[in-house]
Amino acid sequence: MEYLYILQQALIWIVAIYWVYQFVISLCSFVKVKDKPLIVDKKHKFMAIIPAHNEEAVVGNLVDSLKKLDYPDELYDIYVIADNCTDNTAKIAKEAGAIVYERFDETKKTKGYALQWFLQQKIEENAPYDAFCIFDADNIVDENFLNVMNKKLCQGEDVVQGYKDIKNPSDTWVSAGYAIFYWTMHRFYHLARYNIGLSPLMNGTGFMVKFDVIKPDGWDTKTLTEDIEFSLKRIIKGKRLGWAKDAIVYDEQPVGFKQSWIQRERWTVGHMQCLSEYTKPLASAVIENKTVMNFDGLLYLLGTAPMLILTLLLVILNIVLFATGEMTTVDFLIQLLKYVIPTILVLPFMGMVVMYLEKKPIKPMLKGLLLYPVFMGSWLLINIKCLFKRDTEWKKIDHNNNKKIEEI
Repeated sequence: MEYLYILQQALIWIVAIYWVYQFVISLCSFVKVKDKPLIVDKKHKFMAIIPAHNEEAVVGNLVDSLKKLDYPDELYDIYVIADNCTDNTAKIAKEAGAIVYERFDETKKTKGYALQWFLQQKIEENAPYDAFCIFDADNIVDENFLNVMNKKLCQGEDVVQGYKDIKNPSDTWVSAGYAIFYWTMHRFYHLARYNIGLSPLMNGTGFMVKFDVIKPDGWDTKTLTEDIEFSLKRIIKGKRLGWAKDAIVYDEQPVGFKQSWIQRERWTVGHMQCLSEYTKPLASAVIENKTVMNFDGLLYLLGTAPMLILTLLLVILNIVLFATGEMTTVDFLIQLLKYVIPTILVLPFMGMVVMYLEKKPIKPMLKGLLLYPVFMGSWLLINIKCLFKRDTEWKKIDHNNNKKIEEI
């Protein structure tokens, strides 16, 4: 059984090194960086693009918040892609003041296809825009969003993720779980990497892309996580994404566990599609470019299914070694506690740290903090399920929170 012990130790070191790397990088969120100088000084013209499928309950509030942006009205247009809608999304969006494009294609229903269809038309028109911003229909947007993104363009950044905050963080323990997860990612993943010259990732909504970036190939994505896919393709090319913590968009999160499971399952399948499609190109980019940014992007991909598989294998090895008498009861319990203690204690503690750093009120989130290990543990179960069975069909998540920007 010596070979099993050697394998166990190897896996322990691999998993440990991975998480030590992530911890060290996360500390870089405390690095203070100087503001970049302006390369140009101008007001750019933007498209605000909203892909929407049956979003009559919320799309009007988003358009309303966009019309109230502190930015010259003549320098941005609001477009709603009413994608395979069977409700009044198009009508409500027009009445609110948006330019509406209606699309019907039952074979291609995802957000990526809708963006591809719309942006290709704008490319062919040679539309007079410098950049575009993508929003989900359930969002509402802070009034300074375009001012911040305009400054980023003036500083020479061409793809920038804004700060995705939460509309309904304390509604239920599920929405609280999302909020804590996103606040943690913003602080310890995106900001940390941006501070030291690595690349953040797109985060689904509230991001800006310079129009010239997509003109050669259009919006060419094919997975269920078009944001991550687009990010990885940029990193493969050696292009770093930007991060704008003051460009704030408020996003509605599911309040029920069933909807949350469906959404996170789609994200997990999308990550696995990216893993299949982009691991080899990222590995090649690491070898060819020899940059930490490419290596960090590769580690992001490997941190999903591969790291889960290694961790599960390690747990199985511990059980086998204990069952065969190669591991004492004390050693076996110590190994188990290495997984149980971080899950039960570290996750809520990190949640409180993040909420303190992000200046979020802790009292309304206490239930969410206590149940955060359950939220993240269920995500582990989703990952395990998707290793064996993947549903690649897009399923809509209902949005009903009609909170206005004035109520935030």
